[in-house]
Amino acid sequence: MSAERVSPAPERAADAAPASAAEVIGPDVSAAEETLQGYHHVTHVIPLPGVGADGRRLRGKVREPRDNPLWFDRRCFVSEEQLLADLQGRVDGISELVEAGDMRLQRFIEGSTLGARHRSGQKVPDEVVDQLLELFGQMLAITADTLGTKRGCKPEDRATDPDSSEFLERLIAFAENRVYRQNLADFKSLFDALGVDEDSFKRLRKNVSDLTERPFCLLHADLHRENLILDRTGRLWTIDWELAMFGDPLYDLATHLYLMRYPEPQQNSLAERWSSLAEDIRPGSAKNWEQDLPKLMDFKRAQSVFTDSIRATQILVSGTRFNWALLYREASKVHKALLGAAEPLGLTGVPTIRHVGKALVRWQRERDGRKRKISFS
Repeated sequence: MSAERVSPAPERAADAAPASAAEVIGPDVSAAEETLQGYHHVTHVIPLPGVGADGRRLRGKVREPRDNPLWFDRRCFVSEEQLLADLQGRVDGISELVEAGDMRLQRFIEGSTLGARHRSGQKVPDEVVDQLLELFGQMLAITADTLGTKRGCKPEDRATDPDSSEFLERLIAFAENRVYRQNLADFKSLFDALGVDEDSFKRLRKNVSDLTERPFCLLHADLHRENLILDRTGRLWTIDWELAMFGDPLYDLATHLYLMRYPEPQQNSLAERWSSLAEDIRPGSAKNWEQDLPKLMDFKRAQSVFTDSIRATQILVSGTRFNWALLYREASKVHKALLGAAEPLGLTGVPTIRHVGKALVRWQRERDGRKRKISFS
């Protein structure tokens, strides 16, 4: 049983650049036992000598970055491996680190993704929800002054604890400046056709402003069904910590609920249980959560309009060929994102799926013969 999704690359040391697949397994990737395809990386699963603490044989993972990867989120920590090392004993269900020569690899977690067992929109078993709440509780207890992992963001770029409004503003500014404006030359015609522009961010700020202050803690910031692994014993493991940061604890819950697509009764129950847990662990962590949770989820909905529309172009266009077979699926995704973000972005109307599809085709025709320079960082 081995279905872990692609995870970020292992690193040589705390602040070293990631090791490439060629450096670990050589140019012949046939040495890998499995190869997993991801959006940003291709991950190779390789055998390692010895056994782990659980008595099972060790397998590690190394990655090959894809050409011109698109990044839509800020990175906080310099090294995911160093973060995982520092979290050992403090957070349950995270990857064991294995020394392989002068490199430090993440152990490959044997199991199935939660999404493979319980698809988006389906109820999650209670025993899994219980483990998720334990994870949230452990992260709530970890603060910036109790975790020494080196951060890549400059101190002046970090929101001031516990200013939740400033924290959200930094996220909005990143989406506006580094995702929207920085790539406007390539995607302006698509954005215009979808009805979003610079004024959309003004309206978004107005609709999600004035958050209550809550004490910051460690956030995973990407807890969805493909980043959660269930092993053969039913134990829950959490992978892909590359978006981890410090910030408003309610943001982690909002991101989780948005990405998981729980049935409404289970979503409401989880939010209630989270709020009680948060107040028990760090008083003030769930203050005014009922008023602010919708605002944070609205930000996630708005963010998805830009990420889903740009990703659709990457999925539909490979080289110079357009994948017509996937057009309806991708247009439907973008249409759904627009519907969800209509209120926070202040959209006066949402284009139909047919209109979205035409916009994607028109964008592809415009790009023909044009050298594209896309950058997310």
